[in-house]
Formats: sequence, structure tokens, C-alpha cells
Amino acid sequence: MTVTERELSAADSPRGNAVRPRGWLADWAAAWNAFWFTPADPLPLAVIRIATGLLLAWSSAVWLLDVDAFFGARGWLPAPQVWRMNDQPWQWSWYFAASSPTMIRVLAGVTLAAALLLAAGLATPLAAVVSLVGLVSAANRAPLNTFGLDDTLGMLLVGLAVGPSGACCSLDRLLAGPGQGRGAATSVRANVALRLIQVHLCVVYVFSGCGKLLGESWWEGTALWGAVANVQYRTLDLTGLARHPLAVNALTLVTLWWEVSYAALVWPRLTRRLFLALAVPVHLGIGLAMGMMEFGLAMLTANLAFVPADTLHRLFRQFGRFPSSSQVAPPGLP
Repeated sequence: MTVTERELSAADSPRGNAVRPRGWLADWAAAWNAFWFTPADPLPLAVIRIATGLLLAWSSAVWLLDVDAFFGARGWLPAPQVWRMNDQPWQWSWYFAASSPTMIRVLAGVTLAAALLLAAGLATPLAAVVSLVGLVSAANRAPLNTFGLDDTLGMLLVGLAVGPSGACCSLDRLLAGPGQGRGAATSVRANVALRLIQVHLCVVYVFSGCGKLLGESWWEGTALWGAVANVQYRTLDLTGLARHPLAVNALTLVTLWWEVSYAALVWPRLTRRLFLALAVPVHLGIGLAMGMMEFGLAMLTANLAFVPADTLHRLFRQFGRFPSSSQVAPPGLP
């Protein structure tokens, strides 16, 4: 019997079959490790950092416009009512410990300062953590004023606090020394941070899409018309779409299909560009038509986690200024 015949005979034997699952598990474990722990270029994380810092700074500035109403003892929702409403003993906020209006303003100002530092990339690790703590504190203290923008910023800040978001396009990099402002080494932490954002974003779309499937208007193709005709939310008068019911049906069903399919079809290279391209009109449409531009921009920022680093390299290169770095795209995002 030749070597090949013996190998085939062993593969057909019960013992040979018993080895196959072990090989499959090894392949699965290797793919899992490659997914999470392959070093990645930190440039996408840096771009997300800049956008997230600016959005959080804008949100913090809005809080400071009427900080007593948001977080004060005599505000819209006093602290004791927050505890009664949520009944969550684990809920924490540094505003609960604030004993005076001045301290509340100082804490809100700390969040604003941390957000600006995060956008600039100065003391980035500390700025990311303080920004996250400030956002969580605001959301827990004023839950009635917490919306999709705050939830999305929290999702992004977790990734920014985990990964080396200041490794490039940051003042930290420029201040590291001569020649250190250009480029950044690939990093496992960068990949972990991007994966956290990617997976979390897919979970958000899955639950949002499944929630829409429970609504009859989405199946009928009329859900977007309900948003357009709602005078309390709309910022653009699009009621002219009433003369084009088929267009309303098509836009509604395409939006539903995109959201339900996002978690599966954003990963393959063949369909990724289509799904990322559709994210732009979906979220900008929500922002322009329903007055939720900040939320739309935050969701588009989260979608940047799926843009390969070499695509950003080419984009920056076209403008003549680009921080060169080792280009290693995460697995699944060639």
C-alpha cells in the first residue's frame, strides 16, 4: 500500500474521522485569534477619535448652556427622581456627588475640556477615559435627555479608551520628538478597539432592524412617509413625496433591507462598499429631514471603523498630507 493509500484509508477510518473536529476547532480558534489580535494600522481609530471628540465637545457645550436644568438639584429631573425612575443601584454619576452649582459647572467643563483634548490628540489616553466617564455621568444623571447620539458616543469612546487612538494624527505624536509626528506602528490594541466598535455597531443595526420588522408600516413601505409627515420632527418639508408613493415604498424597503442585512454583508469585500455607501444617505437623510444631524454624524463616524486603513492612506495622500505608517489591514477588511 502506498503512502497516499494509507493516508486515505486512515481518513476513512473512525479514528481518522475523530481527528477532523479537532482540526476544525483549531482552524476556528486560529481565525478567532486572527480576527481580534492581528496588528492593525491605528489611522482609522485616529480619524474616529477626532470626529468623536468634536461631537462630544458639541454635546458638552449644549449641556453647559443650561447645566442647572440638566444636572442641578432643582433641574428637570432631580437626583432622587432618577433613582426612583430607574431603580438601578449600580447607576453612577459624578453629578450625584456635586454639592453646588459651581461644582456641577466644573464637572461639565471637565468633560468639555477632555473632549477637546481627545479631538486634538493631546494626553489622549487620559482624555479618552475622562471623556467616557463624563459622558456616562451625564447619561446616568439625566436619562430623559439621553438619546441616540449619547449611546453612539459611548460606543465609540469605549473603543477609543481601549486602543491607541493618539498613535497618529495627534499632538501626542508630534510632541513625541523630531520625526515622530509622521507614522505609527501597527498595533494589536488598535485592532481590538476597531473590532469592538465594528461588532457593537453590527449589534446596534441588528436590534434596530429587527425592531423595524415588528412594525407594519415598514412591511407596507410607508414608514418613511410617517417620518416625513411628522411636523414635530421634520426640518425639511418633503411632503411632496406624497405624489410619488412608489418612491416612498422603495426608499422604505431599501432602508429596512440595508439595516437588517448590515451585520452580515458589511464584512465581505464584495458588498462592504455598497453598505458603507448606503450608510451616508441613510444617516444624513435622518439628520437633514428629522433634525438629528449630530446622531447621523455619530453613526457615520462609527461606520468609519469598517473603512480599511489603506483607503484612508490614499485619501490623505490625495490632499498631500498623510502620516505614513505600516499598512496592515485587519483580517476581513483587505
